[in-house]
Amino acid sequence: MATPVLKKNKHMINSVSYKTHTPTLKTIQMVEEVLMQEKEFSSRNKLSRALPKQVQPKTIDAILEYLEKSNKTMRTKDGSILWIFAEKNPKLMKLHKTSTELK
Repeated sequence: MATPVLKKNKHMINSVSYKTHTPTLKTIQMVEEVLMQEKEFSSRNKLSRALPKQVQPKTIDAILEYLEKSNKTMRTKDGSILWIFAEKNPKLMKLHKTSTELK
């Protein structure tokens, strides 16, 4: 659980915020590159070991949550992590060009 931190600002005398692990863009790109190359990891731990630099587990969780929300990865029921983003895929590009736009 995150540690609460007491903050003071002019609108709220005492507000509580939680320290969270916010990944940098460089860290997100590093994880994306490893996932793009390998396509699948059976667990977060195996992904962590494949990264060129050490990243905290909570930071990896935050990155995976972001990648899942942006439809670049998905997690299976057994916890596997799959890269599903299709970038510059010739078949997908052709399908997109020949598809009919619905209005």
